[in-house]
Amino acid sequence: MPKASEIKKNAAVEYNGSVYFVKDIERSVPQGRAGGSIYRMRMYDVVTGSKLDESFKDGDMLQLADLIRRQVSLSYIDGEEYVFMDNEDFTMFSLNKESIEDEALFIAEDTQGLQVVVLNDSPVGVDLPSVVELVITDTAPAMKGSSATSRTKPATLTTGLVVQVPEHISIGDRIKINVDESKFTGRA
Repeated sequence: MPKASEIKKNAAVEYNGSVYFVKDIERSVPQGRAGGSIYRMRMYDVVTGSKLDESFKDGDMLQLADLIRRQVSLSYIDGEEYVFMDNEDFTMFSLNKESIEDEALFIAEDTQGLQVVVLNDSPVGVDLPSVVELVITDTAPAMKGSSATSRTKPATLTTGLVVQVPEHISIGDRIKINVDESKFTGRA
């Protein structure tokens, strides 16, 4: 069992009889008292999606949940349902758009490196690679003579995500996006 200080973002932990995904961790060192750091974790129940904010001392022990991650690819989107196909045994996993709301902005039909998180034979979430490639569908025209300077403009991607890109990038360009920061990292 790891200590609270060893837990990373997107880890799954068992707490108070439920399984939670750790979405955000904030570390603070209280002044004027002996002892270690305090870790404030924002966690979401994998089944209900309810939010829980909890604080742990750095030595508190937490139980990691027994989750299975399967390599998948997006098969199709049916209204509010995202349907993924297992890359090994072709099992279909269906997830509601609401349950993967944040991740859906980074998932296109050709996104590589996706994993469905399975708990007790039911899909509960999607793990994304650290960098995804998406195509720009709308942005201001590329400016003549502009180079890769620090000036940026907003660009809308195929999934609806809006990111800032350099001025020389244009519609139809395939770009790389850092998932954790939702930032442009380069051309694909």
